[in-house]
Amino acid sequence: MVSAVPAETGAAAALLMARVDERLTAVADPARATAMRAYMRDQFPFLGVPSPAVQQVLRAALAELPRPDAPTLREVALACWARPEREYQYLACVLLRRQVRVLDSGFVDTARYLITTKPWWDTVDALAAHVVGPLVARDPGLVTTMDAWAAGHELWLIRTAILHQLTYKAATDAPRLLRYCAAQAGHPDFFIRKAIGWALREYGRTDPAAVRAFVADHHGELSGLSRREALKHLS
Repeated sequence: MVSAVPAETGAAAALLMARVDERLTAVADPARATAMRAYMRDQFPFLGVPSPAVQQVLRAALAELPRPDAPTLREVALACWARPEREYQYLACVLLRRQVRVLDSGFVDTARYLITTKPWWDTVDALAAHVVGPLVARDPGLVTTMDAWAAGHELWLIRTAILHQLTYKAATDAPRLLRYCAAQAGHPDFFIRKAIGWALREYGRTDPAAVRAFVADHHGELSGLSRREALKHLS
């Protein structure tokens, strides 16, 4: 199991987090924080730092530091997840996306922890498409993990499995994507229904005929939301 916080944060991770703490605090905006929290349905506290500024903070914090290695990335991600304010989790997602080539297949266990801890669509979708997706693309052995997530009962892992091929385009394993969508077609939760439609819509840019055929074949099983999303650009 992945622990919530590294037992001993390495010097590189500690230095990077100190820089992040200093810079995020400096640009915090309490008035904006209230609006951001309301937009996210009061799920998390915010500092009030918009996304472009979070990215600027990360760039400044990384400046003149060695490129973080895989253990440092893991430690920083877990440290960010331990902070209450949502901007820390956003910053971790940006960092992992930019440095995803540094991560090895073993990071999927940490990704699972991040996906299922403080979960909401904002971080889950970023991790699915831009962290888990590249990991699976590089290591086909992780397909069995995606199969398990897709067939499980954890909502956010199911969503991740459905969405992890979102950027694959022609490299999409279409039979697997369609199998996941068919297996969860009757899921009652909005986030799964939306994910099915989104994944099908995106794949429809590569193979519109396959998506039209899938929706037609599963019309009675798919929710109206999934069907509408899947066919949005295929009408």
